[in-house]
Amino acid sequence: MTADELYQEIILDHYRHPHNYGILEDKNAEASDVNPLCGDAVSMTLKINGNAVKDIRFSGAGCAISQAAASMLTDAVKSKTIEEVKNLSRDDVTNMLGGMQLGHVRIKCAMLPLKVLKMAVYSYYGKKFEEEL
Repeated sequence: MTADELYQEIILDHYRHPHNYGILEDKNAEASDVNPLCGDAVSMTLKINGNAVKDIRFSGAGCAISQAAASMLTDAVKSKTIEEVKNLSRDDVTNMLGGMQLGHVRIKCAMLPLKVLKMAVYSYYGKKFEEEL
């Protein structure tokens, strides 16, 4: 089995058996978005404690790339600091997916979960800032 075939199997496994799928009841951050090009949808709920992601869940529907990326991303950010989450990049996500060369449309599928994660973190800090005013 080649490395590409192995990563394709890992992606399909995350798609079929996603990690951290669902909604956190005690969330204090959340965000959702849709990729209008293909209809992928991702929502994330987070429990941020102090300066770290204590827990995270995602829900949604879409292609194997978007859903596997969400599953892998939620695994990767548990217990990470907010600064580490803010510094996640496109390269980090594509590396999680095995460094696949994704076309213009597919890269948007892979980046949707990262966009939603960062939207949730920034909305959390926006609410926190408003509470402090």
